[in-house]
Amino acid sequence: MIYEGKSLAVKLLDDGFAELVFDAQGSVNKFDRQTVTELDEATTALKDRSDVKGVLVRSAKSAFIVGADITEFTALFDAPEDEVLSWVEKTSQVFDRFEDLPFPTIAAVNGFALGGGCEMALACDMRVADTSASIGLPEVKLGLMPGFGGTVRLPRVIGSDNALEWMTTGKDRKGQQALDEGAVDAVVAPDALVDAALSMLKDAAAEKLDWQSRRAQKKAPLQLNKNEATMSFSTAQAMVAAKAGKHYPAPHLMVETVQKAATLDRDGALKLENQGFVKLAKTDAAKAQIGIFLADQQVKGKGKKLAKASDKSIDLTAVLGAGIMGGGIAYQSAVKGTPVIMKDINRDALDLGLKEAAKILGKGMQRGKVDATKMASTLNAITPTLEYSTLKDADLVIEAVVENPKVKASVLKETEETVSDDAILCSNTSTISIDKLAESLKKPERFCGMHFFNPVHRMPLVEIIRGKKTTDATVNAVVAATMKMGKTPIVVNDCPGFLVNRVLFPYFAGFSKLVLDGADFTNVDKVMEKDFGWPMGPAYLLDVVGMDTANHAAGVMAEGFPERMESIDNDPVTLMYNEKRLGQKNGKGFYNYGTDKRGRPTKDAADEAYALIKQHAASEQSFDKDEIIARLMIPMANEAIRCLEENIVGSAAEADMALLYGLGFPPFRGGVFRWIETMGLDKFVELADKYAHLGAIYQVTDGVRKMAADGKSYFA
Repeated sequence: MIYEGKSLAVKLLDDGFAELVFDAQGSVNKFDRQTVTELDEATTALKDRSDVKGVLVRSAKSAFIVGADITEFTALFDAPEDEVLSWVEKTSQVFDRFEDLPFPTIAAVNGFALGGGCEMALACDMRVADTSASIGLPEVKLGLMPGFGGTVRLPRVIGSDNALEWMTTGKDRKGQQALDEGAVDAVVAPDALVDAALSMLKDAAAEKLDWQSRRAQKKAPLQLNKNEATMSFSTAQAMVAAKAGKHYPAPHLMVETVQKAATLDRDGALKLENQGFVKLAKTDAAKAQIGIFLADQQVKGKGKKLAKASDKSIDLTAVLGAGIMGGGIAYQSAVKGTPVIMKDINRDALDLGLKEAAKILGKGMQRGKVDATKMASTLNAITPTLEYSTLKDADLVIEAVVENPKVKASVLKETEETVSDDAILCSNTSTISIDKLAESLKKPERFCGMHFFNPVHRMPLVEIIRGKKTTDATVNAVVAATMKMGKTPIVVNDCPGFLVNRVLFPYFAGFSKLVLDGADFTNVDKVMEKDFGWPMGPAYLLDVVGMDTANHAAGVMAEGFPERMESIDNDPVTLMYNEKRLGQKNGKGFYNYGTDKRGRPTKDAADEAYALIKQHAASEQSFDKDEIIARLMIPMANEAIRCLEENIVGSAAEADMALLYGLGFPPFRGGVFRWIETMGLDKFVELADKYAHLGAIYQVTDGVRKMAADGKSYFA
């Protein structure tokens, strides 16, 4: 044995070749401080061995190396800049020293080789991947850039154009695509990986392969003439500007760094990378995106734990109500392999539900993601029916009928009389109290909410709503079924609107009050989209939701929380609803919708909407972007805080992920609690107090006021 540590070991094989094997104590290999230190020690042990002809780097696990241990490094990012810079310089130099070993090296890549794992492979002279491999540099998704030499080596291996596309999108490549783009030298079957890599390594040692020139290319400036460089980097800058926009600094800085480093050797280029990494590590965007990553792991980990505790198998699902929503839920169950019965009271609705599933599959075929076999098997797994009797064998029944408590209660009661005693009943309600619906059932313990978001096949969140009598066994089984459907479950306790809609409607109320005070709704939309980062401004979102749905839900919320969410006199939403301006569903709301001469959709601010509002609003006036953001976001943040304080949601991390997955909260802000924390709790309280005169939705709780005074954090 040449070297043995806790995360990796090096031993001498036959014929003078050595094998460096990553085999951490956990389930996966990742670069934590210990592993980096051991890699450096192993490199030192190898450097002076005259009996070593070459080194094969591989993993003893099902994945090569999944990346750096971000949980370990987040605390480091809070240190002063010079400390972070010192750390990243010393770490990247470990990879340099490995790259400089006096004999050829090769990486045998299986499974994931991401981030630091990809950079480890790039530090080798050659790379062989098996058919399971996924290789990439996803640091941009954390608001960062590669820090262990990725921005230096990848452009010199596959060219700057390809490398910048890899790094600025963060998308990984399967083995064949990596081979096509020059990132690996061969792709083989998993059982042939080690033999193929050893064979190539022996050829290199025998000088049948020119490994020295490969290494020299990685250490030299980029081979681009002036025109090529101008074209490459201007194209990359335009692509990043179009896709990432102004709120995500990481992809912009990557392009800038690679461009500045193009004429430098490895050492000079690495200095620029180190500096860029530190600069990004200190941004609010990186803190927010890293926060999302950690929160996502927390949410998924909690879901897996609950699902594992379930002792009920969901082998047949049923959906009641075959509209757009019901059809979407039926599709989601079927496409993930669980047969589903889709029941409605009329044939036209069933046809609509089946058409919805077929439409989703058809679009998948157009994009090459669905083949004919998948389409047929999915549609065959959906059984349309008009009869309750067909539900008798269903393990899970999801009610998705009209959002009316009396109708839902009646359907649930009739369903309970039909299904087996151990079948679980769920309601896909967006606002109606689960406890109220449970009053119609004989066994409320097997009932809970299962709130999907539209469009079902795209939106990752499902809110699982626990009623007062819902058992843990029921929740566990529904969480397991949700995960089987490919969705992220977040369990919340019952209240009107649950979590997502409960925090959304104060945001809408803030919008309505602002418009009545004279704000132009198009300007509000522009600020909330361009400056805050929402995918849709509030007026546009209301049009998408539908004014009938929004007006009804606002009534439910007003009844549930009359002290804060009372109906607003002359609410623009109600004005639109009363004039049958329902939004996109009938082509007219705050905006008018249509198509241009080429058939492309159009959206134009509606003169009719302006005229309606003008009758009841103050004279038009200009509000600056900070005030617009404050007047909409403070009510949302305050209600999210109340949900946490009232134990509607279990943690700030879960609340942030729910808003991210359910509403499209801007990822670079990390969620509503991360937004509050980035501002500072004391600053948030100060800002909210400035607008407290506008009503109860702007008034902070005693809890957050005390937390601010005590210097506490929602993420401690």
